[in-house]
Parts: sequence; structure tokens; C-alpha cells
Amino acid sequence: MALPRNKYQELLLAPTRKFSRREIGILLILSAIALWGLFVYIHQFINGLGITGMNRPVYWGVYIVNFVFFIGLAHSGTFISAILRLVGAEWRVPLARAAEAITIFSLPFGAGSILIDMGRLDRVLNTIIYGRFMSPILWDITAVTLYLFSSVVFFYLSLLPDIAILRDTLPDDAPAWRRRLYRSLALGWQHSAEKYRRLEKILGAMAIFMTMLVVTVHTVVSFIFGMTLQPGWHTTILGPFFLVGAIFSGSAATIMIMAVLRWKFHLEEVLSFKFFNYMRKLLIALALSWSYFMGVEHLTVIYGNTSEEMSVIIAKFFGEFSATFWVMAFFCFFIPLVILLTKAKRSIGWLVTASVIINIGMWLERFIVIVPSETYPRLGYDLGHGLYFPTPAEISITLACFAGMALLYMLFTKVFPIIPVWETAQEIPGLHGYHGFEEDEAEEEHAEAPEQIPGYGDALEAGHA
Repeated sequence: MALPRNKYQELLLAPTRKFSRREIGILLILSAIALWGLFVYIHQFINGLGITGMNRPVYWGVYIVNFVFFIGLAHSGTFISAILRLVGAEWRVPLARAAEAITIFSLPFGAGSILIDMGRLDRVLNTIIYGRFMSPILWDITAVTLYLFSSVVFFYLSLLPDIAILRDTLPDDAPAWRRRLYRSLALGWQHSAEKYRRLEKILGAMAIFMTMLVVTVHTVVSFIFGMTLQPGWHTTILGPFFLVGAIFSGSAATIMIMAVLRWKFHLEEVLSFKFFNYMRKLLIALALSWSYFMGVEHLTVIYGNTSEEMSVIIAKFFGEFSATFWVMAFFCFFIPLVILLTKAKRSIGWLVTASVIINIGMWLERFIVIVPSETYPRLGYDLGHGLYFPTPAEISITLACFAGMALLYMLFTKVFPIIPVWETAQEIPGLHGYHGFEEDEAEEEHAEAPEQIPGYGDALEAGHA
């Protein structure tokens, strides 16, 4: 049986057909940045962490900032795919896979930042051989590993029908490696209403589990800091604060990715402005929530007025970290909120601008959470060796991590459809996907038109067939 052909299917699958010269050029640039970062890391591995700006007492620098940031980005996929699926927000469907892909490709770089920060990779074995679950570090390793595994399974299951569609619609001149790849990954999937019903049940059950997991993971990430007695870290609000910040930055990243995909692959009919408007409203709510947690955290510390905590607060507000702190505050709240409430109402470009500003601000927010607290420990005498500032080696490795994530994401969009074809069918005019008809109607339609495949889509109207 052949899948029904239509212009929307071809539109969604077109990016997977071939590479353009511009795309090859971008891939080469990203690869060069990633390889340079790898070279710098090898240099760091040979010569030790002394080439970084880390010192005593600032033993966690940019690498741990990257770890928290990338793990935060990873929450975008779970939030849009799982949480919004549970609350019945159907507008999330065309955005779901792009957000899930952010999760899949940011988690390895988040976990990898820990390995980069360790210096000695063989020390990882100590957490397995001698690890004790009294340590929050073991909690974090367990939570992130479980989150990565669960996200891959959730992502693969939702991708499975589209892999089968690619398998069945490959042009005759397609490379042999694509045929072998799609045939292997499709696992013999056949388009039938019963299979789609079972898939929906599995994804619905996993959505519940993933929703609980997304709350657990970033809360546990915050425990690495909150379970210590370090000034600025030992606070009960750090868990929900980290969680809201993660969803905030992840949602902004999803907007950036969707805007690029809409422009590059001409997906204006699929990714209409209404989807971006929904995300705009979500960003407004998240910006207000983030500012609430930020205000409550600092108000509590200032009201307590303990000397150790106030040293960190003064350094943030008026001292050596004040410029970074106030840029972060304006980038995370004031500037994007003004844009979201005015210009972004009618412009995707302004919405993307606000999203870029938010993610810059959220990276700085992670820096402000980590470094000032280390600079001013509770001990009553100075152990420091000067103010921490990232060296060119740390900057190079950080840029390489971002380039590596962008490289993997771009390669994915050239091999698999970044917009879920089987789920988006119901959203596209003229198509009626599995969700668009009841079980009895599906069986009747299958009996009358055996050349069509229930569960993926019926034939279009005569003008679109």
C-alpha cells in the first residue's frame, strides 16, 4: 500500500531529501568550531585545569554554568511534549519534535560539561565503584541518566511512524544508506489504526512519567548547590527557582529554533503565527514567575541580614559582580517583557529577539548563582587567588559545546522530519489524521479505500490530491 501523496507531506519531508551548498558550508563551520574545542580540551587534559581561570575558592566555573544551562534547555522538550500533552494543548503538536530534539542534543553536552570540569576522566569510575547515595552528586547522576534514557525512548516512539513514512516514500534515486537506515529504525512499523491507538496510549502514559521526571531532575540539579551551607545556595526555594528558569530558557530556545526552521524550510503554512503567539504568552507567564522567585530569594536573604549572606548580596548588587547581575536582570525580565507585551504581538522577528536576550540572560543567571557564592565562602579569612574570569580555553570549549549541539540538531533535520508528519496531519487544512476520526469511521474508511492507510491520513480533496 502506498501513502497518499500531497503537497503538505512533501513540504514536511523535503528538508530530508538533500543538502544544499549553504547547509554544507554551515556544517563545515560548526564542525571547525567543535574540532577546535576538542583540540583545546585535549590541551587541558594534558596540562591540567590550571589553564582555566578556576582557583580556590572558585572551584566551579564556566563548565558548571554550562552544565546547569544545558540541562535547563533539555526541559523544553519534556515541557512542550509531555506536560502540554497532558493538559490537552493541541497547539503544541507542530512544535513538539523540535523541542524534543533540543532535549536529546543538549543533555549530552550538559553531562559532558561535568566530565570536562573533572579534569581526570578516570575519576568518573569512582562514582560507580565507590559512590554513596548520601551524596547529592549521586542523586544528580541518577536523575540525569534516567532523564536522558527516558527522553530518548519517548522521542524515538513519537518518531517511529514518521520513520516508516520516510521508508515508504523514498524516491528511487535515494542513497542506499538512507534505505537501510529507515528500514532498520522503522522496526517493521505498518500504518494501522490499532497501532496508532496503542502508540497514543504509550505516549500518554510516558507523558505522565516524564512530567514527574522533569520536575525531579532540575530540582535534584539544584540540590548539588542547596544541600551545601554555602552562602546564597542553602535555600529551600532553589529547587522551584531552577525548574522555572529551566523551562523559561528552554521555551525561549524552542522559539528560536522554530523561527529558523520556519524561515529555512518555508513552513509558514504549518508553523503559522498563532503557534508563536501561544509561545509568546507562555514566555510572559514564565518571565513573571522567574522574577517572582528571584525577588523572593533575595528578599529572604536581605531580611535575614546574616554577614555571610550579605557579603554575596553586596557583591551581586554593588560589587564586582554588579554589572553581570544587572545585565542579567534586564535581559531576563525587563527588556524581554517590554518586547513581548508590545512589538512581539505582531512580529516573529521581535519574538526571536526577546528569546535570544532571555537565553543570554539565563546563562548569566547561572553564572551569578554559582560564582559569587564561591568567591565569598563562610570561612572568616580570605582563601582567594583573585577574581574568577573564564580563560580563552574555557570560552573555546564553551563555544564548541554550543556548536556541537547546533551541528547535531542540523544533521537531524536533514535525516528526519523536524515537524511530526503523523501528528500534524490533523492540523493541516485538507488532512485528517488518526485523531480526526473515530474507530468505526476508520474501519469503514479502510474498507472503502484499501489503498489508503488509516492512522496516517486520508486522501485530500480532489484539488489537493
